[in-house]
Amino acid sequence: MVEILRGKIIADEIRDKAKKKISKMDKPPGMAVILVGDNEASKLYVGLKEKAAKEVGIFIESIKYDSDVSENELIEKIGELNARPDIDGILVQLPLPNHDEDKVVGSIDPKKDIDGFHPINLEKHDRGENCIVPPVSLAIMRLISASNQPLDGKTAVIIGNNPIFSKPLLILLKVAGIEAQFLQKKTSALSAKTRGADIIIVAVGEKDFLKADMVKDGAIVIDVGTNKDGNRTVGDVAEDGKEKAGFLSPVPGGVGPLTVAYLLTNVIEAAKG
Repeated sequence: MVEILRGKIIADEIRDKAKKKISKMDKPPGMAVILVGDNEASKLYVGLKEKAAKEVGIFIESIKYDSDVSENELIEKIGELNARPDIDGILVQLPLPNHDEDKVVGSIDPKKDIDGFHPINLEKHDRGENCIVPPVSLAIMRLISASNQPLDGKTAVIIGNNPIFSKPLLILLKVAGIEAQFLQKKTSALSAKTRGADIIIVAVGEKDFLKADMVKDGAIVIDVGTNKDGNRTVGDVAEDGKEKAGFLSPVPGGVGPLTVAYLLTNVIEAAKG
């Protein structure tokens, strides 16, 4: 029977610690969130981040743009936020509708890059230097470790749309002794490759994507997907895929709340300088 990896329980503990830390700071940390367009999953995540930030005492400024906003306007706004002393962390919610994500993210001051995707932070992470690590990567690793399974020598696949998501995660998996690779959903013979993996991390944003024939019996399955199914929020793992897993992070209640919790800790660390 599948064991559920409940990220929300761990997230609540992290948020409690964050709230205590902030209560002892001279001034509350400040965070700016930029949302572009009407992507439902993005709006959901931004809403969760705003709510969590307010609950622990972080000052939050939300900036919303229509999907046709120019890259120059986005970058100009980020430049203003970079210069503001009351803003310690900046987050641009990805994916962007039709903008150069690398260029936009690259305009954030690396010290304020609380999502951890700035090239300088990725390079530092690759070299093993101290830097901001993406909250989603930390969340995924925490859920994998919550399985309490020996990880050294295990194999993992990350299925996603954007390689930038996988880079820091691949580093963390390697440190844990896990041999991992990134695959796109159109990779040839994808099912055969995922079926051989001890750990599957799926983040394609497609309901019922990961089916039973793609899952090894007893695998650790981390579902990063966020999709709408009527009034429900669901992940990327199909029901028959869930039944074959040995360990599963649920949607909602898995990666999402834990990612938000680690984001809050990144804001606190950015505020410390």
